[in-house]
Amino acid sequence: MAPHFFTAASSALFACLALLTLSTIPKPINASSFTVNVAANELACFYAWADAPKKKIGFYFAVQSGGSFDIDIEVKDPNLTAILTLERERQGDYVLNAKEIGEYSFCFSNDMSTFADKVVDFEITVENELRPAQAEQDGKGTAPQPQAQVMDETLYRLSDELNKIDKLQKLFKTRENRNFSTVISTDSRIFWFSMTESAMIVVMAVLQVFVIRTFFSNSKRSFV
Repeated sequence: MAPHFFTAASSALFACLALLTLSTIPKPINASSFTVNVAANELACFYAWADAPKKKIGFYFAVQSGGSFDIDIEVKDPNLTAILTLERERQGDYVLNAKEIGEYSFCFSNDMSTFADKVVDFEITVENELRPAQAEQDGKGTAPQPQAQVMDETLYRLSDELNKIDKLQKLFKTRENRNFSTVISTDSRIFWFSMTESAMIVVMAVLQVFVIRTFFSNSKRSFV
């Protein structure tokens, strides 16, 4: 009976700790991650809503395939004023300050391409997570316990490290796609170069036979 009792108690304690951890992990208010196919001469726009000023808007993008792996990007605030303009960029990771309340637009433009589609991975994150110390200063919360504050800071550090790992994995994915595209392009070029070289060899052989036959035919006529 004792071993079963301790097992059940350990399971219950683990479940409580897991719920406590999940409840204290900082969560973004709004996060969206997409993969979009932007056709040639197409403008694709996406939107994020900031319901309070001074929010942090995270914006990450990476061109996975198509053309030279570049695209034009323009980010506008609710007043349609451009706050970020990029031309022929392959990837980037930016943090923007939402100075005003409203809808922010993130537009991908593929006008520079006439036939190549672009596949773009991007993520838009709107954050407004106050730490306990900040909440206390703003008068929106009570002073946290020292143990809870230490745990909260540890969770924030773990969250930052996980975000770094996630971005690193996305970087590896982008490099893998681009290297694979380079390999496919190189293989295609080698194939067509070999085909052209073989065709030129056949044409040269036919021309040599024709020239030799013409030479001997003219020689016979001159002797007659």
